[in-house]
Amino acid sequence: MNVIYDFTGKTVLIIGGTTGIGRATALAFAKAGANLVVAGIGATQGESLVAEVTNSSQAQIEFAEVDVRVEAQVKALVERAVARFGGIDVAFNNAGVPGKTAPIQDLEESDFDYILDINLKGIFFGLKYQVPQMLAQGGGVIVNTASLFGVMGYATTATYCASKWGVIGLTNSVALEVAKSNIRVNAIAPGSTMTPLLSGMFGGEQTARDKVTHLIPMGRIADPKEIAQLVLFLSSDAASYITGQAVVVDGGGFVPGG
Repeated sequence: MNVIYDFTGKTVLIIGGTTGIGRATALAFAKAGANLVVAGIGATQGESLVAEVTNSSQAQIEFAEVDVRVEAQVKALVERAVARFGGIDVAFNNAGVPGKTAPIQDLEESDFDYILDINLKGIFFGLKYQVPQMLAQGGGVIVNTASLFGVMGYATTATYCASKWGVIGLTNSVALEVAKSNIRVNAIAPGSTMTPLLSGMFGGEQTARDKVTHLIPMGRIADPKEIAQLVLFLSSDAASYITGQAVVVDGGGFVPGG
């Protein structure tokens, strides 16, 4: 069954949108008629996304290279989206890195700081500037990317898990702060999805398949397009009574794992 969403006239801000889940989500929103402001690292990938969106839809799109660890850059990105399109209807905070995979005693303080600064502080900066804009305009939707490893632990990924558990804590708390202001805040918690992040975490696509596929009850790794559909659902009026949740989408992996 194909689900068709209509975001015509809406503005979607995606932070971390040049590869993987973010890119698939940008393309899905464009297909649904939204205008896009997409941020990421890598001008070449950003330019290719702009070209792909322009060639495949009527959506308007802007790309900005943004380091989510730098508060001023995140603030300027939100201001740029508002200046171009007049507001932000949906914000998808998706920037993330796998970090170093190793037992805790083999990690350095710099390893911890790197992953927390991007995966957690980056989302904090996004929320800090998205929420006031949505309060001023009378509402909006925010979706943050956590992980299956934000609801369960996994050996040798302690700092990654810590960052993603933190994302869910931020999501839950901010959702309560704005629940009466027509702003919904949710998180997605994807399991293994074939993205550069997953291959980076396990040292390559085939290694990732070898290590995790047998752990997934459905017997396969997700396609980023499948995760994008959850983001669109949570951003749509079909999810109008859902807020403060971390929705696990993992092919059944958390059922035995939890």
